[in-house]
Amino acid sequence: QVQLVESGGGLVQPGGSLRLSCAASGSIFGFNVMGWYRQAPGKERELVATITSGGMTNVADSVLGRFTISRDSNKNTAYLQMNSLKPEDTAVYYCQGVFGVGPPKWGQGTQVTVSS
Repeated sequence: QVQLVESGGGLVQPGGSLRLSCAASGSIFGFNVMGWYRQAPGKERELVATITSGGMTNVADSVLGRFTISRDSNKNTAYLQMNSLKPEDTAVYYCQGVFGVGPPKWGQGTQVTVSS
């Protein structure tokens, strides 16, 4: 069974940067998609960015131009580089992966706080 472990959250000032990592362990074969959702208190969880095993990316309009998603296929790890962070980016970020026909897998979540 695939498991996801994410890291990299923390407290930064507006305009700062963070890099989130999501490492997938287990049997990973064929097509898959990894990415992040985020959820702020009292709000619905929203999609941030995704990347397929073929390298195709999708980035939400709210973070376009500031966030970049990438992956290291050798390590089965996805990365979310977050630049020019704004207070509105404050949320718990959850890594998600879809592997083959199995159900989505979720990371444990990591807190990102942007505040001066």
